Amino acid sequence: MRLTFWTGFWVFLFDQLSKYLVVHTLDLANVGRIEVLPPFLVFRMAWNTGVNFGLLSGADMRWVLVAVAVVITAAVLIWVRREGGNRWAQIGAGLLAGGALGNVIDRIIYGAVADFLNMSCCGIDNPFAFNLADAGIFVGAVLLVIFGGKDESRPDHKTP
Repeated sequence: MRLTFWTGFWVFLFDQLSKYLVVHTLDLANVGRIEVLPPFLVFRMAWNTGVNFGLLSGADMRWVLVAVAVVITAAVLIWVRREGGNRWAQIGAGLLAGGALGNVIDRIIYGAVADFLNMSCCGIDNPFAFNLADAGIFVGAVLLVIFGGKDESRPDHKTP
């Protein structure tokens, strides 16, 4: 569980630090766009009040989405604590939890999630922006799907 905690802590910290630097220090909220490595990496400010890709952004879902994120994070942490999971499942749970809590803080402070990373390639212009928390949630979910089975090395999980 220690690995899950520290993974989540660092994802949360880097996410919040990156958002603070981009939104406040680089003033992306007012500038709107900063070309970092065009066209591959552009900072493009987007305030996401909805869920993925701005779905449900027209409805006032702020507190519902905060509650859903907290409940899902708690469920994942309880599950990984009970099941143990291997090292990769614990890292995945930490990535997911740290990312989800990073976005929860955004919703509480700003009323929306601060997305700013925009990546395009090969003539395809990606209209969507994301943040480090989103990346942590995605990678964490993938790791949990792949490695989220029972930890067979624990004595309480032996199969007959």
